[in-house]
Amino acid sequence: MTQAEGKGESVAAVENRDGAGEFLLVCEHASNRFPAAFGALGLSAAERRAHIAWDPGALGLARGLARRLDACLVHATVSRLIYDLNRPPHAPGATPAKSEIYDIPGNANLGEDERLRRVTAVYLPFHDRLHAEIARRLALGRPPVLVTIHSFTPVYFGKPRAVEFGIIHDADPALALNVLDEARAGTGLRSELNQPYSAADSVTHTLRLHATPYGLDNVMLEVRNDLIAHPQAEEEMAHRLAPVLRSALSELQRGRHRGRQD
Repeated sequence: MTQAEGKGESVAAVENRDGAGEFLLVCEHASNRFPAAFGALGLSAAERRAHIAWDPGALGLARGLARRLDACLVHATVSRLIYDLNRPPHAPGATPAKSEIYDIPGNANLGEDERLRRVTAVYLPFHDRLHAEIARRLALGRPPVLVTIHSFTPVYFGKPRAVEFGIIHDADPALALNVLDEARAGTGLRSELNQPYSAADSVTHTLRLHATPYGLDNVMLEVRNDLIAHPQAEEEMAHRLAPVLRSALSELQRGRHRGRQD
């Protein structure tokens, strides 16, 4: 485990490290934990439970997928408001002073030293750990398929969102397009490409940092959080989406095989 601030508090956790599956799952917004080293950022307990602090249901879904796919899972153990691990160090959204309609007092007017402290304590150890797991698989001749798992609120700035399952890509859309086809054919979910966010919204940093440089297949998944609001719902969604990921990857691999034969 990596450690933050020398306090013995891990910012990254790895589960099923030796999983034999092809997928490597990542959940950057898994936790709403606020370590003592950073405090509560001036937020109430209710605000720290709200979607601004984490992606509710995402970790349970990711764990359900990891079990079904025998996949390694790397997930964060601190709130996205301390540092949003899907944002680069220079991005204002990495330590937002406002999230949707909520002010984040502890992130207002951060100085350079505090921004650097959070990058050093949270961003670097998390991404170093994720990179280590990717490099390990590459060295073993098992390039992973990187899948990041997120959830989104059904109402944003007062406007309902009809999409239930969003499939997002960065530079390479290949796997995302296959996931979209499989989801529409087999899940009954209202599934959309690059909704409710896209790479234009700067939400694909993890994919861009870890998958693109190695040419790894990758996709970002967004599930509306009212559909994974309790453990049973998380399990049911994992049961629906695991076959989608398997079939999408198999179809992508078959297409490449056919292309080599032509």
